[in-house]
Parts: sequence; C-alpha cells; structure tokens
Amino acid sequence: MHAFAVTALSVLTAVEEKAPDDEDVVAGWMGFAVFMFLILAVVVIGWALTRSLRTAKRAKEEGAFGDVPAAEEDTTVD
Repeated sequence: MHAFAVTALSVLTAVEEKAPDDEDVVAGWMGFAVFMFLILAVVVIGWALTRSLRTAKRAKEEGAFGDVPAAEEDTTVD
C-alpha cells in the first residue's frame, strides 16, 4: 500500500512539473557575487599559505625544529 501511494504521488508531481525556458535560467548578480567571493577566498588562502610556508622555512633555517641551523652547516664536499 505504501509503495502504491509513493508511486502515485511521484507520478502526479511529475505531471505538474514543467522545466523553465532557457531564457528564464540565469545566474544574475548573486551568481556573480558568489563567484567573485570564491576567487577572493582562493587568493586569501594562497596568500596565507605562502606566508606560513615562508615562516616555517625561516624557522627551519634558524634551527627551531631541532635541525642544525643553516649558518652552522658545513656545505663543503670531500
């Protein structure tokens, strides 16, 4: 009985639904604003990542992670 009711309801709603015309479907200013926000978010995340990587590189060179500081390393090859 339940399956019949669900099937009947889905058939009735499918008959009444109509697809909008192609001219009626547009992103508009809201779509443009969301797209610009996403671009800005990627730029900010990229800037923050670059800054964090530079800080980590500087800390590694100073020996903050238990490594030998870059100034004290012997770079001569035998």
